Amino acid sequence: MSTPTRTAVAPLTTEDAELLVATAKAAAEAAGATVSVTVLDAGGHLLAFRRDDRAVLISGETSTRKAYTALQLNAPTAELVDAVLPGSPFHTLPTALDRPLLFIAGGLPVHRDGRLIGAIGVGGGAPDQDHGFAAAARDALV
Repeated sequence: MSTPTRTAVAPLTTEDAELLVATAKAAAEAAGATVSVTVLDAGGHLLAFRRDDRAVLISGETSTRKAYTALQLNAPTAELVDAVLPGSPFHTLPTALDRPLLFIAGGLPVHRDGRLIGAIGVGGGAPDQDHGFAAAARDALV
């Protein structure tokens, strides 16, 4: 009996996480926004975090919850809003997990070679802005 071949995928590194944070921060500053940024690895562990003192206090928690949601569901949080309305399949999911999820734009999964390696969450701007800042950061990593 042969063992199946596994393809190694480089994990999300601290350097990757720092690049994600710096790029999201630069995109936000270019738009005149102050945001918090959270980067998680594939196991949900915090790799990088930045909170701007000028951002609303809750933005740090928001960015972390957005990243966690994107990681757990392997989907951009902006695409999940309709899925959590009453009567939908995800409606009761937030109470089924250890951490509450957040279904507002700004959380994106990060993939390498087609595999999930982490997530980024951005909070503090308008939802469409946060999504754009996170996308700019993710795209810079590729």
